[in-house]
Amino acid sequence: MDYFFIRKLSKAKQYLYSILLILIVSSACYLFSEYTGYHTTALLLLVSVSLIAMFFDFSPVIVTAIVSALIWNFFFIPPRFTFHIGKSEDILMFLMYFVVALINAALTINIRQFEKREQVKEEKENVLKLYNTLLNSLSHELRTPISAILGAADNLQTNNDKLTEQNKSDLVAEISLASMRLNRHVENLLNMSRLESGTLQLKRDWCDMTELVYDVVNRINEYETTHNFNIQIPENIPYFYVDIGLLSQVIVNLVHNAIQYCPKGTTITIYATCLIDRLELIVEDEGPGFPEEKIASVFDRFYRINVSRTGGTGLGLSIVKGFVEAHHGTVSLRNKREGGSVFTIDIPAKTSYMNDLKNE
Repeated sequence: MDYFFIRKLSKAKQYLYSILLILIVSSACYLFSEYTGYHTTALLLLVSVSLIAMFFDFSPVIVTAIVSALIWNFFFIPPRFTFHIGKSEDILMFLMYFVVALINAALTINIRQFEKREQVKEEKENVLKLYNTLLNSLSHELRTPISAILGAADNLQTNNDKLTEQNKSDLVAEISLASMRLNRHVENLLNMSRLESGTLQLKRDWCDMTELVYDVVNRINEYETTHNFNIQIPENIPYFYVDIGLLSQVIVNLVHNAIQYCPKGTTITIYATCLIDRLELIVEDEGPGFPEEKIASVFDRFYRINVSRTGGTGLGLSIVKGFVEAHHGTVSLRNKREGGSVFTIDIPAKTSYMNDLKNE
């Protein structure tokens, strides 16, 4: 367990809270000393020291163990209110209390340090796995468009005199398509870097959802003409106060996800509507859907259902989730009964109509 908010405390506060806990427990035991006896008090103080050892550093725990032993001696062991101990067995018990408190504290702290080392080791292993996954993804996903660009450009240079105008046009289109795919991968990497570093800042502005959705679809249609689009947006939908760039990237990634997993010729449907100062955006497809046991994982970094069939870096949906949550919104996924998947985005946002904006 990681009690981060406690471990951030300064040494002075750790000493203060440790001593305070011992004083509270000692006071409670003192009030009921006639009924509990000083042996019970020793057990309660030992438990308190053990609890402190679970959260605080070694030196505050040692000081607490010493203070608790002295309090137990002075206020509870007969004769009371003196450090003199009358019975030899009580002297032995006092020494044993002190030794047990120190050993218990040391063992507890060692366990904590071991858990921390294991946690750091696990985090390093996870980072290494993510790093290897990213390299494996990029080695293919970036090499493919780069190879296409280099091949087409080399063909234009070396065979320019032999190529027809149609051949040249096709090669230029191939370069343009590969460049757009390469740019999309780079954008996803940069966006993930912004999310991971915590430097993402929203730049909100009034957004016309109809214009935004059609702009995204038209850009995708320039180089992806294998799927049909069905856009359903009410004519009276208001403007939403959101980060237009981030929301555009959300739609792009959801549409590209549908293109990757859906058969050619199928339809991708995009809905947008207003639900009382909330934007609801839905992207449906006619693909195979997602395995039910995998739905909870689709927004994880580098997650892909079938790498050999679809490719991709596995960053798109993770970025969707990050950008939506940056708006304090939610994104969910479900499968349609008749086949296909439905991504639903819900973002709280101020709304306004064009006439109201003109009057401002």
